[in-house]
Amino acid sequence: MAARPRRHDPERRQRIVDAALRVVGARGIAGLSHRTVAAEADVPLGSTTYHFASLDELLVAALRQANEGFGRELRESPALEGDGVDLAAVLARLTGEWVGGARSGVELEYELYLGALRRPALRPVAAEWTEAVATALARHTDPVTARALVALMDGICLQVLLTDAEYDEEYAREVLTRLLAARP
Repeated sequence: MAARPRRHDPERRQRIVDAALRVVGARGIAGLSHRTVAAEADVPLGSTTYHFASLDELLVAALRQANEGFGRELRESPALEGDGVDLAAVLARLTGEWVGGARSGVELEYELYLGALRRPALRPVAAEWTEAVATALARHTDPVTARALVALMDGICLQVLLTDAEYDEEYAREVLTRLLAARP
């Protein structure tokens, strides 16, 4: 019996990552399995294990994809260009746009990001995100303050998400201003 020719599907790996993001968004990390992702991506189960030998590999790819948004926004924002930028005001607005947008997307990003607490394979990717955002901010301040800004924005976002509170841009601007004013 001749082997069936392999179907050329160059987008399959990406569809699997996209499906993993949808599964985690709907069911959490605990609901992720090769089987649930294969069903969501409408691919054979073997395709998920071919492209991702473990769930941790799949979660790393999903977290990398999820991490792209906010860091890219900081790197490419025209509001951060030029001299005399009110960094606190711009960061408060950008953070508000991010956390105030598709809340499910932000919750998904944080679920994957915080998944590193229990899945060591995700820690380097979480660190990459923190470093990428801090590097983008370091163009406007010193590296220590940039990392503190990341921590503060993360804290504000987590408080909003965990308490179902409305994002308060004025509060964010005020605390970001205070942090920036305290630098040496």
